[in-house]
Amino acid sequence: MWGALLRSGVRGTGGLRSMSSGGPPWSQVVSEAEKIVGYPTSFMSLRCLLSDELSNIAMQVRKLVGTKHPLLDTARGFVYDSRNNLQMRGLVILLISKAAGPSTAELSFQHNMVSGIYSSQRSLAEITELIHTAFLVHRGIVNIGELKSCDGPLKDMQFGNKMAVLSGDFLLANACTSLAQLQNTKVVELISSAIGDLVQGIYYENSKSSEENCLTDDIGISRWKEQVFLSHSALLAKSCQAAMELAKHSTEIQDMAFQYGKHMSMSHKLHSDLQPFVKESSSDTMAFSLNSAPAILHQEFLGREAWIKQIREAQGKGNIMDYKKLQEAIKAGKGVTSAIDLCRCHGNRALAALEHFPPSEARDALANIVCAVTRFP
Repeated sequence: MWGALLRSGVRGTGGLRSMSSGGPPWSQVVSEAEKIVGYPTSFMSLRCLLSDELSNIAMQVRKLVGTKHPLLDTARGFVYDSRNNLQMRGLVILLISKAAGPSTAELSFQHNMVSGIYSSQRSLAEITELIHTAFLVHRGIVNIGELKSCDGPLKDMQFGNKMAVLSGDFLLANACTSLAQLQNTKVVELISSAIGDLVQGIYYENSKSSEENCLTDDIGISRWKEQVFLSHSALLAKSCQAAMELAKHSTEIQDMAFQYGKHMSMSHKLHSDLQPFVKESSSDTMAFSLNSAPAILHQEFLGREAWIKQIREAQGKGNIMDYKKLQEAIKAGKGVTSAIDLCRCHGNRALAALEHFPPSEARDALANIVCAVTRFP
């Protein structure tokens, strides 16, 4: 019944769900999913970036060439990074829209559907990508107070900050305009609350990182999950729910779509946090956040004082962190295996939500996405 899932190590709807290390790679999963929804989604948010209104901004960004402004790294990462396609949110929304299909109340409006998806749902997918991209651009703003002379001319950095603010605001304004055109009060409320969650989550991250001598947060994994939901999961979860509302599906189906978006994106974040600890091919040590899931879980098992001691021991002259030493300390504990278990737990909960949708290629593709973000070497 699950088609490709059986080949990926995930059992069907009648049995216990589990993920193995097998299954297709992420790029293949995304490519196959895009064929199901009717067209590639990787460039959806870039449509706005190529509009006439932003042509002057595109020209002015050339002034940043030669500097190390993070805005350039953000732009390069719009479409694809080395591990996962960053433009996956719109794709998931389209897939879950097609998996749910039309509701009984909307059967008479099937002529508005293309490839089994309403035009309003496609608009919502693009709106979600615009919001996500706007916040990516805003994250590229540089803290001028931390700049060094080797980072580039200060005036270029100041100019880049202004461009990041204006560009991000322009994308966000376009998203809000398109959102209003959907003419659905509940959808507007859902997406507006998701934007509020994003702002709250990012504000918390920035406020903690700016504290002096703040090496790592003194939080447990439960608090970590609350923060990650705000900054990473809320937008996708509420957008999936909004897509069901646009098709007039029941409250139960809306909740299942929300649960899938929430738990799949939590698995995605955990998978990303785990990469510095599970990659086998790279000989170089990858820098990682001291507030990532493996580090937070390592702290829970080890204790706060012992964890701070390990961090201090890994700091060399000039407070330069020896990530290799700290990485080995975390890998020797239980943090990494616990984070993998947590990633697969969220993956299983996402698959459980999918069981409420009828069997289809779209549902299989959504399950394959979960498998892709829960597989490890």
